[in-house]
Amino acid sequence: MIEAAMIWNEPNNKSHWDPAIDPGWSKFAEMTKLACQAIRAENASLPRVLGGMSPIDPTFVQNLAAKGVMEHIDVVAVHGFPLDWNLWPLADWPAKIDEIAAVTDKPIWVSEVGISTFGAEEVQDWGLKRTADLLVGKVPRIHWYSLYDLPREWEATTRHKEAEGSSYYRHFHMGILRQDGSPKIAADHFAAVTPDVGLCQWFHFEDHRLDEAVDWMKRLGVTYLRTGLSWADSFRPDADRWFDRLMDKLRDFDLTVTFCFTPEHRGIEPHHTSPPQVPEEFADFCATMVRRYVGTASVKPVPTTRLPASC
Repeated sequence: MIEAAMIWNEPNNKSHWDPAIDPGWSKFAEMTKLACQAIRAENASLPRVLGGMSPIDPTFVQNLAAKGVMEHIDVVAVHGFPLDWNLWPLADWPAKIDEIAAVTDKPIWVSEVGISTFGAEEVQDWGLKRTADLLVGKVPRIHWYSLYDLPREWEATTRHKEAEGSSYYRHFHMGILRQDGSPKIAADHFAAVTPDVGLCQWFHFEDHRLDEAVDWMKRLGVTYLRTGLSWADSFRPDADRWFDRLMDKLRDFDLTVTFCFTPEHRGIEPHHTSPPQVPEEFADFCATMVRRYVGTASVKPVPTTRLPASC
């Protein structure tokens, strides 16, 4: 079942939201407030999560608070990849959580954390165990990214591509399973950190991995999952059929569903990172998805315990 609705993905990262069009996030703030209001109108108990920020930046939270966004948010999410892209050591995870806790009274989730096997599978295996040691008990939701490697035939969601050098290619090695579904070293140990640690796995439109992914997640003891319903995909032929299949296959997991990605023909610029021309249209998409997959039934409380700093 859906346990939370997340608004956007990494909105302070230019690979997911264009700062040239919205340099102060005013358009993002307006869109988020409208989306949160639309979600609340459909279901009064469904938690609304601020899309995981990357980089982890307390000034971003303060900026949105000044714009009135935080009045409509129930949970703040962060993303971190200290062994691949971030310029801070893995051991700083508790301090990074404390930085956000210092500027908001909202519960904090880690909705993406992961380690690439670009250099060595052993690095990911060690990092998984160390990350769990640092975050379990510190935050109530930890979504490990990801179950599968990104297929090499696809593109990573980034504006930089090969200009990033090895940083770009690390995107393709984040899974605990390889592209062909065979397990890496960390897969053998992932069950030791579930159910405390969940997964983040994005499924592309008509994703061929869906059935196998469900089997693997159940085998690994995963109980909660973060995935996405793409606004852009909603304009594809048979989009509702795919969304229905996806939600049905994932029904046994507690889902955080991320609403994001601007359809090219609805953006100020024709790109998935663009603010929408009409932010009410994104809010309508969020409302439609909540109406279709959650309805008005009371959603069971999710773990949102606010833990003391440096615990």
